[in-house]
Amino acid sequence: MSSTLQQFAKVIDELSSCHAVLSTQLADAMMFPITQFKERDLKEILTLKEVFQIASDDHDMAVNRYSRLSKRRDNEKVKGEVMEDVYTSRKKQHQTMMHYFTALNTLQYKKKMSLLEPLLGYMQAQISFFKLGSENLTQQWEDFLIDIGTSVQNVRREMTGEVDVMQKTIEDMEQANDLLYMPDPDPSLVPVNRNLTRKAGYLNTRNKTGLVSSSWERQYFFTQGGNLMSQARADVAGGLVMDIDNCSVMAVDCEDRRFCFQITSFDGKKVAILQAESRKDCEEWIATINNISKRIYLSENPEEIAARVNQSALEAVTPSPSFQQRHESMRPSTQGRPPAARASSVSSAGSETASPAPSVLYLDALVAPNTPIQFDIISPVSEEDAGQAKAAGLGRRTNPFGESGGKPAEESEGSILHQLFIARFLGCMEVKNADSSDVIYETMRQILAARAIHNIFRMTESHLLVTCECLKLIDPQTQVTRLRFPLSSMVLCAAHQENKRLFGFVLQTAEGRVDGQPIIVCYIFESNNDGEKICDSVGLAKQIAFHSEMDRKATEKKKEQDKAKEKQQEELSKQKQIEKDLEEQSRLIAAFSRPTPLATGTDGQSLVLSNSQSEDSDAGVEGREKGESEA
Repeated sequence: MSSTLQQFAKVIDELSSCHAVLSTQLADAMMFPITQFKERDLKEILTLKEVFQIASDDHDMAVNRYSRLSKRRDNEKVKGEVMEDVYTSRKKQHQTMMHYFTALNTLQYKKKMSLLEPLLGYMQAQISFFKLGSENLTQQWEDFLIDIGTSVQNVRREMTGEVDVMQKTIEDMEQANDLLYMPDPDPSLVPVNRNLTRKAGYLNTRNKTGLVSSSWERQYFFTQGGNLMSQARADVAGGLVMDIDNCSVMAVDCEDRRFCFQITSFDGKKVAILQAESRKDCEEWIATINNISKRIYLSENPEEIAARVNQSALEAVTPSPSFQQRHESMRPSTQGRPPAARASSVSSAGSETASPAPSVLYLDALVAPNTPIQFDIISPVSEEDAGQAKAAGLGRRTNPFGESGGKPAEESEGSILHQLFIARFLGCMEVKNADSSDVIYETMRQILAARAIHNIFRMTESHLLVTCECLKLIDPQTQVTRLRFPLSSMVLCAAHQENKRLFGFVLQTAEGRVDGQPIIVCYIFESNNDGEKICDSVGLAKQIAFHSEMDRKATEKKKEQDKAKEKQQEELSKQKQIEKDLEEQSRLIAAFSRPTPLATGTDGQSLVLSNSQSEDSDAGVEGREKGESEA
């Protein structure tokens, strides 16, 4: 275009002095294309721009109305109207945008023609005017004009072909993106991509406007390395929201919005609650931030590593109705450990594939990779328990602590400490050791990450009763004890350093494994109270139990000493009695062993005993001898 315009300039300079009389002819040949480009083509662009702005505003209104759908009042008719409105406005905005961009691309060709056609008309007018002086025009100028006319026709053909290609592209994009116009598409048709390390899109962010009130603002969010950025509609560039390296992200249940998730920074000082447009979008944001939190984006092939991590987690996921078997395996009476099918944490699996970090070996020493996780509790109610309850009589009042029978009730009644907390079970998993609180923090991280990746939002709420003998998880509805944790088996209890509502404890049993090694299991809970208060209550219970055990042992030792003294006194008294009996028998034996003189008559003759008298005397002697032998 630059060289062509330069050649035109040379010709125009030579002929400009002779063209004053050609104004009427030039108005038709030169001014008309310019006027047409100015009044028709440019006006069309401005009109399409206004239509696109109106479509964008309608789309924003429809999206805001869809975002304000209430969870409590789920009206299918209103929901259908709102979703249809979002579909229509989004499709209209997309179509208007594509036509607007097509018109902008076409304008580039029309701009060329609006420059070339007036000049061509001007030259043709000059040729017709100077027909008589054609000898002044050389063949070179004629060839130049022919070339310019051919170029204009080629540009027109290119524009026509480009318009046809863009129309075909618009049709293909409309057909391919029809599912994306829906705000909440079917997950089976549009699968969730969990291998992302970068993501961008519009989210609603919650801003506090008072102590209990808050407002939602729609902004454009995007990730940049290990940072989460946002850009408002009027901003020129994006701003930093928070550093998401080593952060924690999880889905949360907001009262007024759906598809919400919460991001907590690594130091716990900053928390952001965001709302996605759909469940798919929410899950993708959670998976992406999880991958960034593990610094997978710093590796050479981040998407491949994220895919391997998520694939390992999916292969380890199994249903969770085997929790009672896992709990039975921890009891001392169980000789073997039954297999438990539980879900697995993606964090431990990712430690083998992610880029090496200084703390990987230390974390592996706390929790083994590919360790299964149990996410739910099954209440241990059997037909035998129901039969015993019926046999006990319908008129008896149910124990509020969920115990039945003699021994558990005696433990609850005799306990000095009774503290009740509301706790929600997040999960439990076996760990390698219980040397420090880091094993609880690592278990919390893996369980929360696994819940976020596998979309496990349901938590079992229970009453946690802390006594001097044990910890009990009680069903709030049936008052049945779900689980009982003896304090003697509890070796560690700690609350999360950033999120104070999270706490956990570690139980260790000496039996239950074939190789004789102890089983160490970490349980993680979320409470409405401060987790440190619950840990302090558990520590107080252990102290009370320790002092009670020491007092009991001292009492038992004193009782044993008293019994030993009593037994010794009894032995001494028995010994004295035996000595007395022996002395008495010795005197009797000595008395009977003396010789008896024969009885004589009055006349000095000896008396002869009769047979009966001699027999009686023999019997008496035999009786005495028998008594002496028995003595």
